[in-house]
Amino acid sequence: MSASTSSPRDRRVSTRIGSIAESATLKVDAKAKALKAEGRPVIGFGAGEPDFPTPDYIVEAAVAACRDPKNHRYTPAGGLPELKKAIAAKTLRDSGYAVEPSQVLVTNGGKQAIYEAFAAMLDPGDEVIVPAPYWTTYPESIQLAGGVAVAVLADETQDYKVTVEQLEAARTERTKVLLFVSPSNPTGAVYTADEIRAIGRWVEDNNLWVLTDEIYEHLVYDGVETGSLPVLCPYLADNCVIVNGVAKTYAMTGWRVGWMIAPTDLIKAAANLQSHATSNVANVSQRAALAAISGDLSAVDEMKVAFDRRRKTIVAMLNEIDGVYCPMPTGAFYAYPSVKGLLGKPIGGPDGSVATTSAELSEIILDKVEVAAVPGEAFGSPGYLRFSYALGDDDIVEGITRLQKLFA
Repeated sequence: MSASTSSPRDRRVSTRIGSIAESATLKVDAKAKALKAEGRPVIGFGAGEPDFPTPDYIVEAAVAACRDPKNHRYTPAGGLPELKKAIAAKTLRDSGYAVEPSQVLVTNGGKQAIYEAFAAMLDPGDEVIVPAPYWTTYPESIQLAGGVAVAVLADETQDYKVTVEQLEAARTERTKVLLFVSPSNPTGAVYTADEIRAIGRWVEDNNLWVLTDEIYEHLVYDGVETGSLPVLCPYLADNCVIVNGVAKTYAMTGWRVGWMIAPTDLIKAAANLQSHATSNVANVSQRAALAAISGDLSAVDEMKVAFDRRRKTIVAMLNEIDGVYCPMPTGAFYAYPSVKGLLGKPIGGPDGSVATTSAELSEIILDKVEVAAVPGEAFGSPGYLRFSYALGDDDIVEGITRLQKLFA
């Protein structure tokens, strides 16, 4: 049967799911790990994952939870009541934002929170303004929820931060949500308090929703004065969704516990979706998260010291490469250099390979010097590479030294 006369039964994968791209960051990380398993000395800068173990007291809480039969059963789909209460208390403690446990939904990591938030907010064709460079999952979640992602690009000359003027130029009658991320993955950009207030006023003036991802809230450097959007712009509380989780703060990426905070009507809608999609998050993971957020922030404080040191090292070394420019990130644990000056030139000598895109460049450096980085195409901004510096100091120095020699 020809394609023009095919019936729905002939399509093995739905158009909706078939149009969703694989996570580029996880793809690069998986390839690096596969090469390592073959014995190759690959240094992977791809995954946004702290290289520290989950703190012992959190692990011990999980061990105890495993032994308690009450954790062997179903619990409320929206999260353990005591964890929701603790998340509300943590939010007040860490950002000064007062919310009720009824405004909290516990999810299987931040990704589920993001998807469920968009699914609850968007009708088909609704537009979401997405500042770029953006994390790979955002536009896919929007598309899966039936919305349309409208990218607004801010390059290195703007420190990767969009302006109100750019947002206004992108707004249409179909715009319903602004996605706001600070600190940013992939760039490490952090908006100042004044910049956040200006954007918040624009959101209010245009009667929009805003989804703010605060997963890197504790990783801010150089004394940047910033804050949580609904705290700096309290008039947005009724139209604001916060996404967060324990993954980055407590080195718990594999435990899969995130949450969304929103007005109760949106939380109820998202909880209804979750009740059919996954039901409750694994109880042992919830108990571990409860121990994490009920404790102090000493674990992240220790990690932050290491990340700050690594940040300065990797940026300085990247900027020593002719054709590379890397602004100093002030948050998260990513460096996002422009590599446009390397494109179109022979790599490794006059007879070397030539990359015309950053995607090609990432393949060449993985092949030639076994260094894995994620190309800017994955983040909506070709011409850049993302390097996570959430790996050991020695690996950072070795990996960037390989690049310096390759491009010498």
